[in-house]
Amino acid sequence: MYIKPTLEYWNGRVDSQTDMDSFRYHQRVRLAPISDLTISDKASRTFGMIGFKSDEGVKRNKGRIGAAEGPEYIRQALAKLPCHLSSQTELVDAGNVVCEGKEMEAAQAQLGAAVAQLLESKTIPIILGGGHETFYGHYLGIRKYIGPNARLGIINIDAHFDMRPYELESSSGTMFKQILDEDHSCGYLCVGIQKQGNTKALFETAKRSKVEYILEEELSLNEMDDTTQRINEFISKNDFIILTLCTDVIDSAYAPGVSAPSPFGLNPKLVRSIIKHVVSNEKILSFDVSEVNPSLDENNKTVTLAAHLINEVLLNFK
Repeated sequence: MYIKPTLEYWNGRVDSQTDMDSFRYHQRVRLAPISDLTISDKASRTFGMIGFKSDEGVKRNKGRIGAAEGPEYIRQALAKLPCHLSSQTELVDAGNVVCEGKEMEAAQAQLGAAVAQLLESKTIPIILGGGHETFYGHYLGIRKYIGPNARLGIINIDAHFDMRPYELESSSGTMFKQILDEDHSCGYLCVGIQKQGNTKALFETAKRSKVEYILEEELSLNEMDDTTQRINEFISKNDFIILTLCTDVIDSAYAPGVSAPSPFGLNPKLVRSIIKHVVSNEKILSFDVSEVNPSLDENNKTVTLAAHLINEVLLNFK
């Protein structure tokens, strides 16, 4: 279920072999398998990327599969971007957790263990999905690290609540209901919800579970004050924050490579603004991006966008 990191996907243009100000990400990344993760004494901050190669949750949710290949494509796109991280910031690739066959729950548990280990090693987890079932593993690792009593705030930038019933089986559409049913120390804010993507029953489920949400039609890049205020109010009620991005929240003109493309999705600049605001808060612990499906992409639009948004996380993380 675990594959060690490789430099195969970390390559690109080289402007200088010695001047760090000329480096791109492929020149700054270091391989660090989970089993022997070590942090440089010279680093003031370390980010640890780990992929979650899974389509099983999307398959169970009757979506279009292909997101299991997302981690490698995202790495390739990020590798080529200029790296503006400080010389004291370290980036490590910690490899991939792989869902074998239908063993999604086991893979999520394995991802959770890896996320907890990254945090225990003073490394900030950046998780590359995978279907949005990635988030349940992400959550398991965070909860293990912070303990059972800390108030955990989940911010999900998504067109969907992902709170469907899971009595028969869990999927990429059930994680947040699973979490809220099991963990009463969690708060949930969903940003970008679309009425076209959620039934009336799901809105009622969200209401019963005291989910906070901001509709897609309420969001505007020119009117961010109300949005940031609502996000700040949510953050203030929690001890820790984790952020997850489902790329199907973004307008399909910019993100066609997703399981459920959205013609009324958010503008990427708006998503970037929301991400920058959340990760600049001192309570933030980690970030994941999910539902990037290279097999459905057009000219690598979605993959490239995901890499650029991860870059914003790395540059603006508190």
